[in-house]
Amino acid sequence: MCDRKAVIKNVDMSEEMQQNSVECAPQALEKYNIEKNIAAHIKKECDKKYNPTWHCILGRNFSMAILLFKSG
Repeated sequence: MCDRKAVIKNVDMSEEMQQNSVECAPQALEKYNIEKNIAAHIKKECDKKYNPTWHCILGRNFSMAILLFKSG
């Protein structure tokens, strides 16, 4: 099993969605060694559970900003 700890810094998700994502991560880490495959696994699980389109970004050294504009 994975001994890593999830660190959530900024999120716009329900507690349930956060928990499901955190629970999905160790499965992906056990199954894959390449970061893009780990991210793809988590993204696909979120798409299945919460409907598309989700994004999962992970890595060691990067920065980014994503804006989401909600209609209505």
